Amino acid sequence: MSRSVSSVSSSRSGSFFAKLMAILSVALTVVLVDSVSAEAEAANSKYAGIVVDAKTGNVLYSENADRLQYPASLTKMMTIYMTFEALEQGRIRLDTPVPFSAHAAAQAPTKLGVRAGGTITVEQGILGLVTLSANDAATALGEMLGGGSEDRFAQLMTAKAHALGMTRTTYRNANGLPNTAQMTTARDQARLGIALRQHFPQYYGYFSTRAFKFGTRTIRSHNRLVGSVRGVDGIKTGYTRAAGFNLVSSVQVDGKSIVGVVLGGASTPARDAQMRNLIATYLPKASSRGGSSALIAEAAPAPAMIVTPAPVMPQKAQPQVAKTITAAQPPVSAAAADLSLPHKGPLPDARYQVAETEVAYTETAQPKSDNPLVAQPMPAPTKVKTTTFKQQASLTAPKPAPASVQPDQVDTTVDNVTTASTTPTSAGAASNNNGPTGWVVQVGVSPSRQMAMDLLESAKSKGGKALASAKPFAVAYAAGGDQLYRARFGGFDDQRDAVNACKALKKAGIKCWAAAQ
Repeated sequence: MSRSVSSVSSSRSGSFFAKLMAILSVALTVVLVDSVSAEAEAANSKYAGIVVDAKTGNVLYSENADRLQYPASLTKMMTIYMTFEALEQGRIRLDTPVPFSAHAAAQAPTKLGVRAGGTITVEQGILGLVTLSANDAATALGEMLGGGSEDRFAQLMTAKAHALGMTRTTYRNANGLPNTAQMTTARDQARLGIALRQHFPQYYGYFSTRAFKFGTRTIRSHNRLVGSVRGVDGIKTGYTRAAGFNLVSSVQVDGKSIVGVVLGGASTPARDAQMRNLIATYLPKASSRGGSSALIAEAAPAPAMIVTPAPVMPQKAQPQVAKTITAAQPPVSAAAADLSLPHKGPLPDARYQVAETEVAYTETAQPKSDNPLVAQPMPAPTKVKTTTFKQQASLTAPKPAPASVQPDQVDTTVDNVTTASTTPTSAGAASNNNGPTGWVVQVGVSPSRQMAMDLLESAKSKGGKALASAKPFAVAYAAGGDQLYRARFGGFDDQRDAVNACKALKKAGIKCWAAAQ
């Protein structure tokens, strides 16, 4: 009996160790493959890369960072930047229809496949760019923002790039399809990545979208690092035969923040492996301090192109009718980086917890860089947050369901449509009690209704006349299984009143944003 038990035990023990060795072997193989891929990528003659500490501007790593290269679909980062800017200035809204010309509809894949004369919303266009990298949607957005001309929009893109200090970047189209005159550098793309995060925190969450519904299609993101590497919250992939495989990644975790750029990759796996290697190596060396000032600077604003698009009916493929007002633009000089764009506060913590797989690293001292990325900032007015409007029934086909981003970026009590990029709220009943309709100002989130009301009372005492007739209320919602309450003021007649109230609160040191309820 003793021998029998011993034999069985030995057999089980041997089986366990065999399985353990098999698991360790697979893990070691994955690590070695990533390591070999990363080394091969760094040796690639097209390769260029940079890692920047997004809090201090210090360059932690660079290789060929100032060599001119083709941006490919990284071009869409600037198209999105210009779209965010137009949203913030109130020139367009998330539900504004974007008409598709014959030129836009004819763009090469990848694409949404909207026919000439059809429309999508601005929000659907943004999501199409960050997930599918849709060339037709990028061109349609460019034509709308450029007063009907993609060439004109490319000029505005280039002017904006130079204003941001991207002095070696030139744009010729809105989507990044091959054009030998369209060039950039790894350093310039790092600047743009940081600018997108800092200047538009209210919209930046779109870059972490993994999938969204477009009609009957579920469109999934090309960015494989979002959701697989801890702290990665975007930004953009790109590829053409001439450019190679490009990637810009934003990482924010444990109080540290970096933006990495890989250009000219030999393949998708090699490019992604190199970015993982850069994140694991240089995130520990980033500073956990700083971040109190806007890093990326801008000269005088680019020409103000104010466009009011008219919806284009699908049965009549006619050119867009728009009212355009153009302001004079002073020349942009190399000293553009001496001026600063408005500072944006830190992004919500929840935005950084988008992945399950962690990046292993150990703490090391932060190196000082002799190659600073940016200049000193100048104070300027802050900006406010907007949110999704419900899609109007009058918008023309195709008519996909409105898309959503992560719950902390878009108020799920405003748009209850669930997409593949969001999870349904478990507090459905709470969403039926949203308080006053129209424009509201949110000042924070509290774990109880009473604490939310106390927060509102304190804020109202500091808001002065701008909040004299405002109505405080708390909206319940579920977050990670917990019941929380959004502290809001309602009763504003229009967007201007809500924005002015938020400005008054910010002057009193209270963070807030305006949104449509």
